[in-house]
Amino acid sequence: MATDNRINFWRRNTKVPGSVQPVYGAQHPPLDPRLRRTYPKDTKPKFNNLKSKKACSFHEFACSTNDAWDIDDEEDDNFCGTPFSASFTPSGQDLTSVHNQQLRHQTGETEPVLPHILTPPRDEGHNSQRDDGSECERVNGKFVKSSSDADLNTTSVRSSLQKQQSLPVRPIIPLVARISDQNASGAPPMTVREKSRLDKFKQLLASPNTDLAITEELRKHSWSGIPREVRPITWRLLSGYLPANKERRELVLKRKREEYFGFIEQYYHSRTDEHYKDTYRQIHIDIPRTNPLIPLFQQPAVQEVFERILFIWAIRHPASGYVQGINDLVTPFFVVFLSEFVILILAEDVENFDVAALPLETQRNIEADSFWCMSKLLDGIQDNYTFAQPGIQNKVKALEELVSRIDVDIHNHFKKYEVEYLQFAFRWMNNLLMRELPLRCTIRLWDTYQAEAEGFSHFHLYVCAAFLIEWRKEILCMVDFQSLLMLLQNLPTIHWGNEEVGLLLAEAYRLKYMFADAPNHYKR
Repeated sequence: MATDNRINFWRRNTKVPGSVQPVYGAQHPPLDPRLRRTYPKDTKPKFNNLKSKKACSFHEFACSTNDAWDIDDEEDDNFCGTPFSASFTPSGQDLTSVHNQQLRHQTGETEPVLPHILTPPRDEGHNSQRDDGSECERVNGKFVKSSSDADLNTTSVRSSLQKQQSLPVRPIIPLVARISDQNASGAPPMTVREKSRLDKFKQLLASPNTDLAITEELRKHSWSGIPREVRPITWRLLSGYLPANKERRELVLKRKREEYFGFIEQYYHSRTDEHYKDTYRQIHIDIPRTNPLIPLFQQPAVQEVFERILFIWAIRHPASGYVQGINDLVTPFFVVFLSEFVILILAEDVENFDVAALPLETQRNIEADSFWCMSKLLDGIQDNYTFAQPGIQNKVKALEELVSRIDVDIHNHFKKYEVEYLQFAFRWMNNLLMRELPLRCTIRLWDTYQAEAEGFSHFHLYVCAAFLIEWRKEILCMVDFQSLLMLLQNLPTIHWGNEEVGLLLAEAYRLKYMFADAPNHYKR
């Protein structure tokens, strides 16, 4: 009997141990099977492990949950036997437009006008003539030969819409959020205020000797966000990688870049040695999981860059070595330094840019700068990644204490349903909220972290507390362990922009002002 169970287990499961699984979070939310499946008529979907009575505590949840590999097995079996007819499946472009229209209808937004997309003129009253002389009509962006074909196409789209509308109404979340800076309100790219701030940054950066007073002024202006055009050089300055003296910058950059590639020549060949092969293997596994839905990070040239950066850092920091999560910390620096050249050359989206198109020297400079700036960041939070990760343990405990003082309702709600802070806040500390926020929001968040004296090590605690309180209403509505943990691990921030991050930082600053220098207020 046990043998039959094992055979059935491996036969039913396509997911095997060690295979790369999608990583959920704001940058890559979980796919909803109800939105991407097509069900037969008068057939209700069956989902595993959805009980009529939900578990209200961790103990009940653990007892009522099957092995994680069993999830969706029966669901996949049901769908594999479902015939898909072309007449019931609209094209991906049509379905995407329908989803966008539903989302705008639900949120009350108007359809955005994209000035860089030229829509060809349409003559609705005349038929199009094809090269073969046959008479055609343009329907839904496609040529069809007769009106009957057009009716069939329209009917299929209508039937698909009816099926979509029969599903539970919920916002359609895009898989990949744009990296480029933009407010959720759809504000114009450059306002008068933003232009004034950009001029102020340029004035500060053009100073021949950026002394202490000017550096502090630069930090002050960077706290509320750095203009995209000057973000690369500002990040280099604020991280301590670039010297304040303008005359020494080129010399220091050249020396540090040569030093990094000296490390490559000296150490990178040892990745296959017995002592380092486990480290390199783990890095090699984690790189494809880094922002898997953004095309930029799936390019072989970019993945090779990340492998070199992470391996060199790991062997130069033997106290911690490489720890899963550090791979995410490279991406903001890489994107920011890459955007400096993308804007100058093609002014296109960074997430779709072909890095191999850049000159080799430029690619080397981006890689070296990303390495040194990431190293400066990790120097301040290295106890997060040493043995047993004591830094993260202490920060999670501090977060629990802080939340118990600022919102006792949330704290007691977690205790009632046996939710431990470590179960959701560990990732917040380990990845600096990068799995909870879109990459564009992370870059804006790091503007402030770089401007703060201890932004990554100290201020991040208050950002996490403000982030948790932001979802107070949703948290208190969840009345079982499973729903609470699913919410906290998949918070709906995919549509966040600079405005939401600015409000989050303002609340975090208020909490820091109240609690950071008030130990008696902080304690119970």
